[in-house]
Amino acid sequence: MQKLTSTHKGLITGSLMILASLVFFYAGLPAQSPVQFLIYIIYTAGIVWSVYTYQPAEAKDNKFGSYFLQGFKCFIVVTLLMVLFTIVFNKMHPEFSTQMAEAYKAELKQKGNKTPAEIEKAIDDMKNYYLPMLISSAVFGYLIMGAVISLVASLLFMKRK
Repeated sequence: MQKLTSTHKGLITGSLMILASLVFFYAGLPAQSPVQFLIYIIYTAGIVWSVYTYQPAEAKDNKFGSYFLQGFKCFIVVTLLMVLFTIVFNKMHPEFSTQMAEAYKAELKQKGNKTPAEIEKAIDDMKNYYLPMLISSAVFGYLIMGAVISLVASLLFMKRK
């Protein structure tokens, strides 16, 4: 039987995160539900799994960089999968952009410091930047979180014999 690589573990982790996201969405759970943290728990577990199961072939490979690389391979794959999921899911649900635009419009009207023309321009701009904003926040969020988790896991597990 072939050993699972960190890349394979990233594919498994990302797939589980997407599956959990879909289950939560179609179960009607609100986005702010504490159950949503399960997605981050899966992400953390996948990276820790990759670092924990790393067995250096030689003593010279028992260095921080070798361990971190295992977590890196995992979280890069997960980040790619989650970005693709974000794009596809939001293309399949254009109502998200519309709902966000309506909420933003209500907020701008409530503030009362813009003309109707300025409000409409701001709404159009928001619609144009909605998906790029989601993608960039997904990329940076998953990369930063993955790097921190990999760093901590690497420091913990490289000391074990």
